[in-house]
Amino acid sequence: MSVEQFGYKQELHRTLTLKDLLVYGMIFMVPIAPFGVFGYVWEGSNGMVALAYLIGMVAMFFTAMSYWAMSRAFPVSGSVYAYAQRGIHETVGFFAGWLILLDYILVPSLLYIVSAAALAPVLPDVPSWAWIVGFIALNSVVNLVGIQFTAKANNYILFAEIIILSIFVVLGLIALYSGVGAGHLTLEPLYNADKFSLPLVVGAVSIAVLSFLGFDGISTLSEETKGGVDTVGKASLGALLLVGVLFILQTWIAADLAVGMKFSSLDTAFYETANLAGGEWLKQATIWSTAISWGIANALVAQAAVSRILFAMARDKQLPKLLAKVHPRYKTPYVSTLLVGLISLCSGLWFNGNIDNLSRLVNFGALMGFLVLHVAVINHYIIRQKSRNLVLHLLFPVIGFCIIAFVIYEMDWEAKILGLSWLAIGVVYYFVLRVILKRETTLKLEEN
Repeated sequence: MSVEQFGYKQELHRTLTLKDLLVYGMIFMVPIAPFGVFGYVWEGSNGMVALAYLIGMVAMFFTAMSYWAMSRAFPVSGSVYAYAQRGIHETVGFFAGWLILLDYILVPSLLYIVSAAALAPVLPDVPSWAWIVGFIALNSVVNLVGIQFTAKANNYILFAEIIILSIFVVLGLIALYSGVGAGHLTLEPLYNADKFSLPLVVGAVSIAVLSFLGFDGISTLSEETKGGVDTVGKASLGALLLVGVLFILQTWIAADLAVGMKFSSLDTAFYETANLAGGEWLKQATIWSTAISWGIANALVAQAAVSRILFAMARDKQLPKLLAKVHPRYKTPYVSTLLVGLISLCSGLWFNGNIDNLSRLVNFGALMGFLVLHVAVINHYIIRQKSRNLVLHLLFPVIGFCIIAFVIYEMDWEAKILGLSWLAIGVVYYFVLRVILKRETTLKLEEN
């Protein structure tokens, strides 16, 4: 687990166990994540919400296996940036990091917007911008204090989420078998032959996959983890599978409850379904749990993740060196943390009320980064090391690459144009950095 072999100093505290990482990943993905985007996935999939989440989980399974493979080879902070950089080439690593930043930098903003939208019907006199500012201020302070404090807070929030989800599942099933909605669990949320269209469902997956983004964030904590090189990989796969099953279960029940309903808004679709299952109190409980889980818990770990990527890229002089500064007392990348808070404030206010498009833009950055990750596994293990494990190091990455490439292909064109525009900005920045300023990195690469 030593980072010295890669030319770095151990500056961050190694305090996180496998359990901490599992909780971190589950909090990042949010076990009740479908509460906030159910309406959009329901509309995009013609009601086959459970199928959209199943496809998303399968796609992310292969990606989680690639994360496991690369985290064993390179147990350093930086996630996709570090893996592509060391598994393929330094230049590829920069652009992989640049793409994944589109996900990590914008995802806290999206979380704040979803939380504000959830609270709008409850407290209509409080402007959404006030919620956004309040969440950002709270999370920035907690992340500055240290990752161990964040891990402790995550345990309590995860427990509360599981309780709310369990209540919805039980009351939802009781309501279903009492004649509400479809009257019982059906196969239609998983497959409806009359409405099925692969491009349509995959388009919905491009929104649903947002809920799975987070297991990859575990790898950003590699330099704060103890327990061996497999700890990050085990936590990534374990968190993905656990949360994926919960996603499918809750959306299956909700989709059958929603049969015959006309939602007043796609933003509030799940809460209206919860009202049907358990009454006004359950509706309010799901609203507040979404607000707290997305606006505080999920955004908290998302901010921690992106600050580590900025830290890793700045340490290699790929970004301004100031972002690599570590707080002398709390041992956290405090400049990067504050910058993420500022960016979240600006983008959150700019995209406020535009959940659909922002979620696709976030997903574009993540999915493009995952494509590079799969290539890095093949290049590092098969081409460089001549690995004979063709299942883990060739078959799985190829399948993962193909599924994700198809999801990107079926994404909204506006999201793809905005995402490629971000990539173009990265090309210009890299050209100025390397050609005009002639700045060299301090990176120590190992030829394997």
